[in-house]
Amino acid sequence: MSNNKHASLELKEEILGGTGLENVSTQDIFREVIRRFDADPTRDGLEKTPERIEKSMEFLTKGYREDPTAILQDALFEVDYDEMVIVKDIEMYSLCEHHMLPFFGKVHVAYIPNGKVIGLSKMARLVEVFARRLQVQERLTRQIADAIHEAINPQGVGVVIEARHLCMMMRGVEKQNSSTVTSAMVGVFQNQNTRAEFLSLVREQGIGGRV
Repeated sequence: MSNNKHASLELKEEILGGTGLENVSTQDIFREVIRRFDADPTRDGLEKTPERIEKSMEFLTKGYREDPTAILQDALFEVDYDEMVIVKDIEMYSLCEHHMLPFFGKVHVAYIPNGKVIGLSKMARLVEVFARRLQVQERLTRQIADAIHEAINPQGVGVVIEARHLCMMMRGVEKQNSSTVTSAMVGVFQNQNTRAEFLSLVREQGIGGRV
């Protein structure tokens, strides 16, 4: 094993085993971060910022404390329907795990039932559960598809996410008009005709306008 890899494993074990900060409050940790960059965390505009950040982060990462399986199992219905079900333009806000900056956009979800369907509102709840975590868009896309597949074993599932990343827009390359599109296709959605139908319906002008 190389020295670099060995050092990396030791660091990982040290962090997972404990950092020595376990008894330090989250607010004090954020206060120290502010001190390092601003030098005066006691001034008026920053005095209560650690408290606000803590509450904000609790909300933005609440998906870790929610069970996607339980959410879906609570709204499964037996229906004699075997055509495509699509819920599109689901608003999504998440935090990039690389820089902890937001990325946001729309999620389009489709599946072909195999005897069971999911309550429509639960699709948006499912997106929320996985989005409210430290994420990368590729993993988020796959997690949504896999959760639906595991819950109702449909003939197939398709998920497309279109998002803009502030880690590209406000830092780094600073490209303001770029967007990232990811997809996950399971079962019959891997068939070219089914995939094409899904993508065509996603791009159709509807109540919310063109995607």
